[in-house]
Amino acid sequence: MILTTVVLRLAWRLTHPVDPENSLPRWQRLISEAVHWLLYALVLATAFTGWLFASFRGWSISFFYLAPMPMLASDNEAAGKAIDGLHQAMEWTLLVVIGLHVAAAMAHFFFFRDRVMQRMLPALQQQ
Repeated sequence: MILTTVVLRLAWRLTHPVDPENSLPRWQRLISEAVHWLLYALVLATAFTGWLFASFRGWSISFFYLAPMPMLASDNEAAGKAIDGLHQAMEWTLLVVIGLHVAAAMAHFFFFRDRVMQRMLPALQQQ
């Protein structure tokens, strides 16, 4: 399940912090850090609201098809619609933030030509 994967990735990030790129202006470092944490928050919130929506609809979900996940709520169509709206809003917000993140990464690679992408891609670090 994506929620477990994201929690594990977040735990790794918290225990293995990344040094900021000192060559960037302060405002870019702050935005970069904020966007990364926003991505974690949105993925967690989107996964959680999806799980909650499934529970309100009475749908069972499983942990990697191995074990059933607990139902977070009882079957409730009205609450399910409200959570579905919130879930969809988070999905779209997540897609927009991912798009902005990718656009910023491409701008660093193609326009600014700094070493930001090389920090993310080990294959490029040797060039």
